Amino acid sequence: MKFFLDTADVDTIKRLAKTGLVDGITTNPSLVMQSGRDFTESLKEICDVVEGPVSAEVIATDTQGMLKEGRHLAKIADNIVVKVPLTMSGLEACKTFRMEGIHVNVTLCFSAAQALLAAKAGATFISPFVGRLDDIGQDGMQLIYEIAEIYGNYPDMDTEILAASIRHPMHVVEAARAGCDAATIPPKIFEQLIKHPLTDKGVDSFLADWSKTGQKIL
Repeated sequence: MKFFLDTADVDTIKRLAKTGLVDGITTNPSLVMQSGRDFTESLKEICDVVEGPVSAEVIATDTQGMLKEGRHLAKIADNIVVKVPLTMSGLEACKTFRMEGIHVNVTLCFSAAQALLAAKAGATFISPFVGRLDDIGQDGMQLIYEIAEIYGNYPDMDTEILAASIRHPMHVVEAARAGCDAATIPPKIFEQLIKHPLTDKGVDSFLADWSKTGQKIL
């Protein structure tokens, strides 16, 4: 499964990209606001750091506005993926973008029916928001399973499932179990994936025992 970072914080992206485990980036208007940086400058810098897809979201709500903004964003770097909302206008824009060779991330997906339409429109990625569904008492991860099942019925569908609104490490694990192609993860959750108290305890124990030998490896 591919790991994307869900952030527009360039410094954080640079730090975590050094691990070699970051496959891409997703941004949205809220994340850009939090970063306090110029949107275009941030995107250029992020695309220089990460070779994989970098999602940049349009602000327009009408099809023509989305097309205008998306074409502008796509020119920033070759690895830009234009992000559009799962509305009728967004799907219309998605269809046109794909005909023009521009990759598209269709975001704010909350149902399997929506995901089916996005795939039919040629979406490169579909972003189901599992955490937001959990917030209203629904099973967000069940949506991932449903989409994976549907897409699996049609081998010609090449839309990748990008689990979004990830709230904790188990969301990532469950997404992987469901056969998700990718998950976009907040940096804090990304770093939590590696943590386990028994690992830390084991390292401390080994180091303590090694110090008693009085030896050195080099």
